[in-house]
Amino acid sequence: MDFLDKIKPRDYQKNILETCKEKNCLVVLPTGLGKTLIALMLTIERMKKFPGQKVLFLAPTKPLIEQHLKYFKKYLPELFGDMQLFTGQITSINRKKIFKTADIIFSTPQCIANDLKKEYYKLDEVCLLIEDEAHRCVKNYDYNYIAKRYKSQAGESFRILGLTASPGSESKKIEEICKNLSIEEVELRTRDSIDVKNYLKEREFEKIEIDFPEEFEKIRNALLSVYNSYIEELKVRGIAFGPVNKTRLIQLQKEISNNLNRGEKNYNYMLGASACAQAIKIQHALELLETQTVKSLNEYLEKLREEARNRKSKGVIRLVSKQEFNFVYASTNEFLAKNIEHPKLEYLIEIIKHEIKSNPNFKAIIFSQYRDTTQRIVEKINKIEGIIAKSFVGQAKKKESGLSQKEQKKIIEEFSIGEINILCATSIAEEGLDIPEVNAVIFYEQIPSAIRSIQRAGRTARLEKGKLIILITKGTRDESYFYVSKAREKKMESAIKGIKNRFLKEKQNTL
Repeated sequence: MDFLDKIKPRDYQKNILETCKEKNCLVVLPTGLGKTLIALMLTIERMKKFPGQKVLFLAPTKPLIEQHLKYFKKYLPELFGDMQLFTGQITSINRKKIFKTADIIFSTPQCIANDLKKEYYKLDEVCLLIEDEAHRCVKNYDYNYIAKRYKSQAGESFRILGLTASPGSESKKIEEICKNLSIEEVELRTRDSIDVKNYLKEREFEKIEIDFPEEFEKIRNALLSVYNSYIEELKVRGIAFGPVNKTRLIQLQKEISNNLNRGEKNYNYMLGASACAQAIKIQHALELLETQTVKSLNEYLEKLREEARNRKSKGVIRLVSKQEFNFVYASTNEFLAKNIEHPKLEYLIEIIKHEIKSNPNFKAIIFSQYRDTTQRIVEKINKIEGIIAKSFVGQAKKKESGLSQKEQKKIIEEFSIGEINILCATSIAEEGLDIPEVNAVIFYEQIPSAIRSIQRAGRTARLEKGKLIILITKGTRDESYFYVSKAREKKMESAIKGIKNRFLKEKQNTL
């Protein structure tokens, strides 16, 4: 291809490009299969067709958009066009000046949305808008505002490309993304697609099922007893009906809060709000017990005790004074004193020992939901000879510790050159970031999200053989989340095929 330097596109990338040249397209391609190259090739095509016009490439975070700029600079000749980066560190007045002369602008959506609201520039000279991680293109996210403004300002050169590893499993959500981006065609590929699978290496899948310990069962029963008492209270007060899970509790909390914010000083609702808040806390404690570590549960209970000591709320004071709560807290203290941890942690240590013994160059990413868990895993596996692990988490929020973007960058560099061989990561490592190929991806717990499961799994078995290992504690939410996630992945493929068929019928009707 003209102007493409030092890289050769694969057949499926060329096939997808042909669609993108003709239509606004949503490209659904697993992590690591080259979505950015498709964006680069389409950029070349659009700028050849509309000389003098601009390309606008958006990604949700600064590290991710910097990565795309670096990729374009690597594979395009230096004289192809003026490439500029927009982030919050560049003032809006300077962005206004740069926009006039730049050919390809790489930006976070917040910068462009703010500039458009101030009317600093228009998008009428943009011949291609690329929105990466397009599954975010729902509700009030800035992607939607920018796409809407682009559509109203652009002329015949209007073209949009959406990129994602997974748009989700709900037809309604995928249709919303397509509508917001004026999508006319969806190009879906999975690891099993005919034109993709020849380029990928074998991915071995291992699901390790672990028994939930009897001594943990006693703690679970105590927590459930407290939880059920709060649910019963909500039902007696006429606030909750039917089965109640964590999702329903969070919805219920919003509903109660809205009623109270409208000035309804309803005593029943005020007590219901407290019961709901405590029930959510117990649900979280149950999740930590079933799927995380004893230490993370113990620290969470200690945090609730601290809130009670500081008299943060009457509800928390009542909660921590309950006999069952104190039994659970004493039990976790006893376990930690005896060095008893969640069995998943013990299994994980054995897996890592086996892998590093088999392959001294072993590299892995261990995914976990919670920062506390990643820290505990790092603490444990760094005792294994040959392992240098670090926790890889998002930026600091509220009172939690976190990593700055500079620190995140440094850890990825250390991982790339082999100074670290295991990343223990939260969701920050799921989306987009250029993390090197690994021998194994390990899910410390299963998550119900198809988007996040696909993103996690895509980190291995691209250039070399790889393993996907999932730890499942039997009889817990780990088990149900595993089947939910698999069902949602299938549902996603089915939903996208349905939307593709609808686009086809609409096209036939217009002929």
